[in-house]
Amino acid sequence: MKKYFLNSVLLFIPCIIFSQTSLKGMIMDKDNPKNNLGVADVTVHWLNTNVSAITNAKGWFTIAYKKEYKKLVVSYLGYKTDTLTITSLQPIHHFITPQNNLDEVIITSERKPIQRSFLSTVNVFTVNQEELLKAACCNLAESFETNPSIDVSFSDALTGTKQIEMLGLTSPYLLITQENIPSVRGASQVFGLTFTPGTWVESIQITKGAGSVVNGFESISGQINAELVKPLTDNKLFVNVYGSQMGRFEANTHFNTKVSEKWQTGLYVHGNYRGQKFDRNKDGFLDMPLSNQINVMNRWQFTDAEKGWVSFINVRFLNDEKQTGETNFNPNIDKGLTNNWGSEIDTKRFDTSAKLGYVFPELPYQSIGFQMAYSNHQQDSYFGLNKYDIQHESLYSNVIFNSIIGDTRSKFKTGISFTYDKYNELVNTTNFNRNENSFGGFFEYAFDNLDDFSATAGLRIDTHNLLGTFITPRLHLRYVPWEKGVFRASFGRGKRSANIFAENQQLFASARQIDIDDVGGNIYGLNPEIAWNYGVSYLQKFNVFDKKGDITFDFYQTNFQNQVVVDWENPNEISFYDLEGKSVANSFQVEVNYTLAKNLNVRAAYKYFDIATDYKSGNLQKTIQPQDRFFANLSYETDAKTKGAQWKFDLTFNNIGAQRLPNTSANPVQYQLPEFSKPFQLFNAQITKVFSNTFEIYLGGENLTNLQQNRPILASDAPFGPNFDSTIVYAPIFGRSIYTGLRFKIL
Repeated sequence: MKKYFLNSVLLFIPCIIFSQTSLKGMIMDKDNPKNNLGVADVTVHWLNTNVSAITNAKGWFTIAYKKEYKKLVVSYLGYKTDTLTITSLQPIHHFITPQNNLDEVIITSERKPIQRSFLSTVNVFTVNQEELLKAACCNLAESFETNPSIDVSFSDALTGTKQIEMLGLTSPYLLITQENIPSVRGASQVFGLTFTPGTWVESIQITKGAGSVVNGFESISGQINAELVKPLTDNKLFVNVYGSQMGRFEANTHFNTKVSEKWQTGLYVHGNYRGQKFDRNKDGFLDMPLSNQINVMNRWQFTDAEKGWVSFINVRFLNDEKQTGETNFNPNIDKGLTNNWGSEIDTKRFDTSAKLGYVFPELPYQSIGFQMAYSNHQQDSYFGLNKYDIQHESLYSNVIFNSIIGDTRSKFKTGISFTYDKYNELVNTTNFNRNENSFGGFFEYAFDNLDDFSATAGLRIDTHNLLGTFITPRLHLRYVPWEKGVFRASFGRGKRSANIFAENQQLFASARQIDIDDVGGNIYGLNPEIAWNYGVSYLQKFNVFDKKGDITFDFYQTNFQNQVVVDWENPNEISFYDLEGKSVANSFQVEVNYTLAKNLNVRAAYKYFDIATDYKSGNLQKTIQPQDRFFANLSYETDAKTKGAQWKFDLTFNNIGAQRLPNTSANPVQYQLPEFSKPFQLFNAQITKVFSNTFEIYLGGENLTNLQQNRPILASDAPFGPNFDSTIVYAPIFGRSIYTGLRFKIL
């Protein structure tokens, strides 16, 4: 017990003892104070001596000391040389300032489209715009086609909506944020990813496993954070036009301007339209919905680097309309009747957010931030004779304080957060209304020995009007056993309310009856979902034939203490009930990235899933989930010529393994499906011609082998009968789709 207590003390409150024969310090860039990032390879030396040192990758240095040494000289190419007076051996933190009178020197380096941090304690990687442009990427839901960590599939046979999964779990178990503010949740869970246009996204950070306690208690399988383009750094004008063989047309425009020395603003307008009807499989139903969306955002940015202030203000309005169903459906005539089956989904959403940050000028490692967001989401919809309306008002606020303990090897974040959610749901003739509010505090400690070990431990306590008072612990560890290798481990707990209707809207496009096993819980009569996530990861970088590469091994397990089981095993109903027994999701992935030749890169990954749940009918594997999957991406680009002119080529391959299908043995023979689907392969490709730094065109194709699922809609010939079901979708419906587009910008 004493040993355990001592180890805990050493982990959370490290004793920092400085040698009396050396001085430690950190050198940072004055033009980038908000990131608190050190500058590598800065030279420091004692004046009039030969005693010197060079900062490491994180900006830290250690230099020998004698009491007669008083002046420390700091020098770095392109920056002013500073001479510091040293009066004690306390660690120093110094900003270097760029030279203004030097001749211009342009240094270019290739930024990887996907960046994996070797230094981060958390298993996180960043997807940059270079990677997002490899595919059509019309919205956030379509931004993961070239990424093996995220699985993308259609949620049903009617709405054309793509859903994502990570670690074998659907998006409700992910924390999806926009600039670290929760965004896709509640009423927006199914369609929310389609409400963020791809051109608005600057980068995406994907975290596997338990996330940070700073962002809340709901994350179970990981976090996806989308960073939006900034008015200060985005192009003055950007135009993107897109058209596809599916009858889909999109346009995006960005207008950015400088209002004053410290204020910039941007207006971002997106519109998409699909007005052409397609029924390639001849089942009488639209392969893709008719749709129309207008999405407008105004973004303001305030920056005062000298005084340490930075702020962002966003205001956005969206109107999205979808119509699907039988090709002959006319909503003006057939709505609410049994002439032709049809559906309309109309969504109006308003949201606004504000972020304010302050970095203490004299203490650059110390900052305070405030986040606030409000959204009003209204969806009015019907699916045949089923009606589903939901209004969701949400308020989120978070205050964060960052500082250090002793020196910047020991950092901490602490703060408080408040959330409020008001749900008004109408399911046919039944109202499901509730209010949720929570107040919590958090503390996260991060230790880094600047060499081979780092740890981040977080704890938050929340009190929730429906979930009670509870603790959420999270822990991340990083260890470097040898050169270019890094081992990571994590565990954490998540807790959430299951929005059973908003998260499973495809159920309304079927004849299934809804059955809720009410056990007296506070959310639809059900209890909250609670799960522990454990994970280990190993990254090894290597050089083979003088070409760089890396290989990553990931294994994660999500173990549910309670889960709201969504049971599709009876073809005539969908059941929701609390877990009685076990529900475990195991995910293994190995990924290799390698440069085959100059400008020619390959990425390959294999994933294996073992996801089993105790249903009322027994322990079963998750439905519509391939147990194994192989992914490969090959990309090549020519050398950039005058004004950036070049060609870019990208090819993506997916092999999707067999998937268990819901039990349909009780249906008439003509409406039965096999127990498992057959494996299939998908090819996507895109060619981009860059004419200059300001203009490019692209041509691409999805599902080039023209694969189509057979019978995506059961009983399509009797849509108002007892066997109608459009929810069992495991492969593409539309077939091959060719698209083209252009991008133009004024820098």
